[in-house]
Amino acid sequence: MRRYILKRLLELLPTTAGVLLLTFVLFHIVGVPAEVVLGQHANAASLAAFDARYGYDKPLLAGHWTATRAWADGTPWPADGVLMPAFPLPEGHWRVRLAARLSASVEIALASADVPRTNLLAAVSRSDSGRGSRVDFTVPAGWQAVSLKAGAPVEGAAVRLRRRTAHFLDSQLGSYLTDLLRGDLGESTAYGQRVAQVLRDGLGPSLSLTVPILLGGTLLALMLAMLAAVWREAAPDRVVLFVSTLLMSVNYVVWVLAGQFLLAYKLRLFPIWGYEHWTYLLLPVLIGIVSGLGRDIRFFRTVLLDELHRPYVRTAIAKGLSRSRILWVHVFRNSLIPIVTYVSLSVPFLFTGSLLLESFFGIPGLGGVSLNAIHSADMATVRAVVILGALLYQLVNLVTDLCYAWLDPRVRLA
Repeated sequence: MRRYILKRLLELLPTTAGVLLLTFVLFHIVGVPAEVVLGQHANAASLAAFDARYGYDKPLLAGHWTATRAWADGTPWPADGVLMPAFPLPEGHWRVRLAARLSASVEIALASADVPRTNLLAAVSRSDSGRGSRVDFTVPAGWQAVSLKAGAPVEGAAVRLRRRTAHFLDSQLGSYLTDLLRGDLGESTAYGQRVAQVLRDGLGPSLSLTVPILLGGTLLALMLAMLAAVWREAAPDRVVLFVSTLLMSVNYVVWVLAGQFLLAYKLRLFPIWGYEHWTYLLLPVLIGIVSGLGRDIRFFRTVLLDELHRPYVRTAIAKGLSRSRILWVHVFRNSLIPIVTYVSLSVPFLFTGSLLLESFFGIPGLGGVSLNAIHSADMATVRAVVILGALLYQLVNLVTDLCYAWLDPRVRLA
C-alpha cells in the first residue's frame, strides 16, 4: 500500500509539470496581460514597466535574448540615421540586428540623471554577414541609452532590438518555478495582492457553498434512488423518475433566474445578493442541489437496480433476511464503488468554486476569482487555479483508488 501511494505521488510531478507547461504556452498565445490591464492605447513605457514588474519582459520558456517594447520588430531604421527608442534603454546588454549591412560605425548616446550632459558609449561590438549587421552594446549601471546613431544612412533596414537575459533559464517559466519552490504563487495584477492570499480569501466562501451542495445533493439523491429502486415500476418509482426527468430538463441558468425572481424578489424568502450571513447561502445551495438532483437520482437508481438483480440478493431473500438488511448491508455496500467514482468527480469543484452561482449571487469565492482573473488577464491567479485543480484531480483519483481497495477486498493495488 505504501509503495503504491508513493508511486502515485511521484506520478503527480510529471503530470503537473505538463499542465504547467501547457498553461504557460496557451496563455501566451491567448493575449498580452499588459495590453489587457492597461489598455491597447497605453504607451510603450507604461507597458514595459508593467512587464518588468510582473516578469513578462523575459522569454516565455528559455533563451539568452528577449524582445523589448522600445522598438517594434521590422520597423526600418530612420532616414536621418538616428534611432530613437520609445523610451530610454535601461542598464544591461543589448543587441541590434539590421536587415542590411552597415557601411559605418554606430554610436550609442547615453544619459544619466546624475550627469547633466550626454556621453557617448565607446564599448560597441559589431559583426557583419551577408544578411545584415549585428551591433552589441552595454548600458552600464546608472545610465540609459537614449539614441543609436549610424555614421551613414541605412536605407530600408529593418531593425530588431533585443535585451540579454541573466542566463539561459532566466525566463517567465524559470522565475515561476523558482518562486513556486519557495511557496510563492506570484502577485495578482487584478487584486494587487499575493495570489496565495487571494486564494485563501476565496476558499472559505467557495467551500461554504459547494460542500452543502455536494453532501445535501448526494444524500437526498441516494434516498430517493433507493426508494425508486426498491419500488421499481410502482407508484413511488414512477413519481421519482418523473421528478428527476423534470429536474434534468430545466437549464441550470433557468433555476438560478427563477429562484432569484420568485423566492428572493417576489416572496422575499431569501436574500438575493451578497455574503454577509449564512442565510445568504440558503438560496444558492437550494438551487445547486435541485439543479443536479435529477441527474444524481437516475445514476444512483441505475447502480442500485443493477445490484438488486444479482444472484446474491436472491440468495439473501431465500435465507429470510429482511429487506432493509439486504438493501443497506449488501446492496448499498456493493454499489459504493460506482457511487464513490461518481461523487469523486465533483470533489475538485469544491475548491475551485461554482462559477455561475457565485457570479449570480455575489459570493466572493474562487469561481468569481477565476472569472475575474480570466477577464483581466491575471495570469498568476489563473495559473494558480489551474495548477490547484490539476493537483486536486490527481489526489482525488488516488483517494478514490484507495477507497476501491477498502470497499472491495478483491481489488489489488499495483
